[in-house]
Formats: sequence, C-alpha cells, structure tokens
Amino acid sequence: MIRTMKPQAILEASLYAQNLDESERFYRKTIGLDLITRSGDRHLAFRCGPTVLVVFNRRLSIQRPVMGARAPVPPHGTQGPGHVCFSVYADQIPMWIDRLTRERVRIEADFAWPTGGRSVFFRDPDQNCIELAEPRIWPPASM
Repeated sequence: MIRTMKPQAILEASLYAQNLDESERFYRKTIGLDLITRSGDRHLAFRCGPTVLVVFNRRLSIQRPVMGARAPVPPHGTQGPGHVCFSVYADQIPMWIDRLTRERVRIEADFAWPTGGRSVFFRDPDQNCIELAEPRIWPPASM
C-alpha cells in the first residue's frame, strides 16, 4: 500500500512578542504551560501536550543567524498580531473564564459555533489573539 505523503500533525506553532519576560509570565502563570527552554532574549519554548508553542522576540527573529550558529534557523516573523488556539475540555471553559478574569485578561468573544463547540478569545501581552476551544469546532480527522 502506498501512502500519500502529508504531515502527520503540527509539531510547533509560533507567536511573536516584544517582551519575553511578560510573555513567559503570561504563558506560564495564566495559561499554565511548562517552559521547555529560554534562549536568552531570542525565544521561549513551551510544552503544550504533544506540541510546542515557541514565542520569538519579534525584533531578533527577523535577523540573520550568527554564522556558525548551532541551529541556523532562517529569519522569520510577522507584522501585527498572530493567533493560536488551545484545545480545552468543554466543562473546563467556565473555569478558564474565571482564571482569565482573576488575571485581569479581557474576554473579547465567547460563543458557541453553529456546528457545535465553544470558543473563548482574548489577547496575550503582545496583542496576539489567543483562543481556547473545544476540539469539536473542527470536524474529526478522517482515517
């Protein structure tokens, strides 16, 4: 049997920030992610289930890597806010809203999708659009 070549999953997603100290506090304390590594003021990497969220310093990620760098990642970045959606259990969404409220994070949207599932949207310290959603907002993968 010949399989069609396609990616199996998203291994990492990236957001861009101005202040990594604020981002580290937000993603550790407010979101509850475990920090895997911090590379000075260049980037943070957080574990999120089987995936990784990398938060890059916007200014440094667009620069060319130092010659001879161990990992010469090409320059990259975005202009304006990015977006990431975290998968959460439906019965935990009210608890997430309570946590965000206690942390003084303003909820921008909280709604049920016509096809099923609920999403809550808010901003991180760099104005990236963060979503917490039930996985059922997307149709299940076909085998």
